[in-house]
Amino acid sequence: MKSTDTILLEGIELPARLGVSEAERAMRRPVRLDLEILHDVRTAGRSDALADTVDYQTIYDLVAEVVAKHEFRLVEALAERIAEVLCASFPIEGVTITVRKAKPVAGVLETAGVRITRFASPTLAK
Repeated sequence: MKSTDTILLEGIELPARLGVSEAERAMRRPVRLDLEILHDVRTAGRSDALADTVDYQTIYDLVAEVVAKHEFRLVEALAERIAEVLCASFPIEGVTITVRKAKPVAGVLETAGVRITRFASPTLAK
């Protein structure tokens, strides 16, 4: 049975080498990330043990590593890479990732971004 539980990690802000132009990527401007991790938390809810869930700090550290070690032209590519890494690294059912880039164009546009949902392979989600 698929879980309807969601672990939320919202408002992660990290400097990213992100942008279409080389000059924009060199500036390392902050991006804002929200993660919605599909994971059955019933066992952790009953046991109150960190070992029975996914560790938020470990997830954060892995996301920060992806952002720090890679360069992306598009927010879509950044979101996709984070989803791949999280689904491959944790026993989760899937993840929804929102990536926002502040002031991407001159004018009144506050943020631009994407929201993607990816599901782990069945062998990883058990």
